Amino acid sequence: MCGFAGFLGFGALGVESVPATAEKMGYAIRHRGPDDSGVWHDESGQIALVHQRLSILDLSPAGHQPMVSPSGRYVIAFNGEIYNHTA
Repeated sequence: MCGFAGFLGFGALGVESVPATAEKMGYAIRHRGPDDSGVWHDESGQIALVHQRLSILDLSPAGHQPMVSPSGRYVIAFNGEIYNHTA
């Protein structure tokens, strides 16, 4: 199973510390998904998402997460199975 971490509101942490802090969080749960990792943060919304990927079906880089929509408005970190994906 993949691993997720994140936080909302940077508070006293400071914007400049967010990427390094999120990376450390991801490293702490690396055992949950050793195949890939990703970090996304939005300074204006004060939110950070971390994803550790365990690749089972899709081994390509197309499964890299967190995923950002083409417009940049939406971000998702997902774990689960999508049935009928080959249909």
